[in-house]
Amino acid sequence: MKKIFSILMAVTLAALSFVSCGEKKTGSSKSAMRIAMVTDSGDITDQSFNQTTYEAVKGFAEANKLDYKYYKPSGDSTEARVSSIVQAIQEDYNVVVLPGFLFADPLVAVVDDNKDVTFIALDVSEWDVMEAAKNAGKTDWKLPENAFCAVYSEEIPGFFAGYAAVKEGYKHLGFLGGMAVPAVIRYGFGFVQGCNKAAEEMGIAKDVTVEYVYGGQFFGDPAITAAMDAWYGQRNVEVVFACGGGIWTSACEAAAKVNAKVIGVDVDQSKLIDKYGEGMCVTSAMKGLAATVNACLKSVQDGKFTAEYGAKISSLGLVSATNPELNFVALPTDSWSMKNFTVDQYNALVKDVFEGKVAVSNDIGAMPKVSVKVNEYPNIK
Repeated sequence: MKKIFSILMAVTLAALSFVSCGEKKTGSSKSAMRIAMVTDSGDITDQSFNQTTYEAVKGFAEANKLDYKYYKPSGDSTEARVSSIVQAIQEDYNVVVLPGFLFADPLVAVVDDNKDVTFIALDVSEWDVMEAAKNAGKTDWKLPENAFCAVYSEEIPGFFAGYAAVKEGYKHLGFLGGMAVPAVIRYGFGFVQGCNKAAEEMGIAKDVTVEYVYGGQFFGDPAITAAMDAWYGQRNVEVVFACGGGIWTSACEAAAKVNAKVIGVDVDQSKLIDKYGEGMCVTSAMKGLAATVNACLKSVQDGKFTAEYGAKISSLGLVSATNPELNFVALPTDSWSMKNFTVDQYNALVKDVFEGKVAVSNDIGAMPKVSVKVNEYPNIK
């Protein structure tokens, strides 16, 4: 209990309130693999990071007859997230899955005092955890062997989305990023490269334009909606790749007024985007959260986690030329609304990128040099 008390002393009394939910299978011993998933504060029905992660945990646990449970923190704060993690450990869950960059601070707070617990953090970068360690006063800190942080090669699904959109027939496209952080920039630069590659193959590079801007925040608001109104209504932009937290809502609000299109991000956002208009979502540039969860949990189950994932912060991308379900970045072929760009064409593109026949740069130092026209704008906010 010493390790638990050391954590409890680090959080406020108010933070010890939490909501624990979900399904718990009984019958396993304390030494068995028991999986807890903590939401970032939202619900597991958010049709985003929480839901995708929970469904993967649930599916793996039920298939392998393992105990599992999810916890929803009492509020949107580091203290509340730490409290939920602590509660899971107190209830003898020994594998904890944490979806989203907001878990960098909680991970740093708990991981060193719980060596017998395995932590799997999704979309938590090296910069995220090192900043968290610095803020916690942990100098020369390194991620320990009982933890793994997954980040993603966002430039690849961004490339896929741009390529697919131009092949589908769109010639005037837009990229609306949240903030100019590395992950968002990789998405955007990948998108530009994809638009360019398809346009060059089709011989229409001089006819394709990409508008490019960052909102300056990770949520939509009237100012960002107004900027998108101008793109869709005045500049005749046909489709916008909206990338960065909840900023997609502004793109959808504007698109709905003129029956235009939106490309989703991180997970399959078709159900969310299509609420603004039937068929509004062209496709989504996805991170393979479920693939990551399944691979990591299988590694824990096989006793190979320390060797395969322990103490690593890995950028995940393509691992298979022929099996999309194994890849950590993808487009959702079963839900996209495209009619001209086919699944067979997409699979061929995946194979070419995997085999290096088509190169996608992850350099975020400057806008890629392309043949299509790219109009860059100052941050909206």
